[in-house]
Formats: sequence, C-alpha cells, structure tokens
Amino acid sequence: ELEALRARLNEKWGSQRGHLTLLALLVRAIVLAVRDFPQVNARFDDEAGVLTQHAAVHLGIATQTDGGLMVPVLRDAQAHDLWANAAEVLRLADAARSGKAVRDELSGSTITLTSLGRLGGIMATPVINHPEVAIVGVNRSALRPMIRDGAVVARQMMNLSSSFDHRVVDGAIAAAFVQSLRGYLEQPAMLFVE
Repeated sequence: ELEALRARLNEKWGSQRGHLTLLALLVRAIVLAVRDFPQVNARFDDEAGVLTQHAAVHLGIATQTDGGLMVPVLRDAQAHDLWANAAEVLRLADAARSGKAVRDELSGSTITLTSLGRLGGIMATPVINHPEVAIVGVNRSALRPMIRDGAVVARQMMNLSSSFDHRVVDGAIAAAFVQSLRGYLEQPAMLFVE
C-alpha cells in the first residue's frame, strides 16, 4: 500500500511538487511515531550523565559519500510536508556527496534514519549515531511470498532494522516504537491523520 500511495502521489503531484521517494514517507512515519514515543528522540551525554529529549525531530539521514558515511540533518522534520522534506533530504544528500555540506548541516540530529535498500541489504544492525539513543534502518523492498486470507500471495515487503541505547530506551518502548512505525507503513492512510 505504501508503494502504491507513493506512485499515486507522484502521478498526481510529481510534476508540480517534485518527486517523492520512499524516504519522505519514512520520515513522516518516524515523526508520527516519535510523538507517541518521545524517549527515542533524545540525546544522552555520557560524561555529564544528562539526557535531553527533544520536541523537534532533527532527523539525521545517513548518506554514503566517496569520503565515507556522513549524516546530514533534516531539521524540524515535523514542521514540513512530504514534498518539502523530500526536497530537503535530496539537497542535503547532494551537499554531503559533493563535499559542500557545512558543519551546521552535519550536526545536531536527534534520531537517525539509515537505508541499505540501494545496497540490496534485507537486514542489518545499524549503529547508533552517538549521542543519539535510537536509529532506524530500512532495507531493500522486494516482492516476497506472504499468506493473506489463507492464500500465498506476492507482496512488496521491507524489513526495518533498529538499534536503541537501552540505558535510555528499554526493550518494551523500543518494540512499541517499531510496531508504531510498522503500523504507519502498512496502513499509510494513517500518515495523514492527525
């Protein structure tokens, strides 16, 4: 359903608002899930022993560059629509890959999104972008067999991989956050219900 929605939105609005990638919808899902689980949108200062939860979602976007992995920051992701976030993610990734990202664009994230989809990975263990306390990884989307209503059907599926600092986010909260993300992605109409 998520991929079908993305295709419909691009068909209707792509020429006017820009192309939506799956990443923009994932950003929206994370923003909404963070509202219910603010513990994951935090930074923990080990030396001072200080935990800071953030109301704003400053989403780090793990980006592979020729010089290695960089994490430009999509600031205030909760304040922008799908197309604005999609355009900013593209701009930040281009700045990182071309070596033009400035320091402010590469610091201050409160949670990170990483994607191995392009690399073909179907499962990973993402490493938390310290001092954050959570990272969400998305993997390659592929057509796979699934049982629905007692029949084996082909469905587009994708695994989520995540890691949490269990000093701050216990297992129950982490699992509930991931289930919330899953719910938004499996029923994407909920991405637009406030």
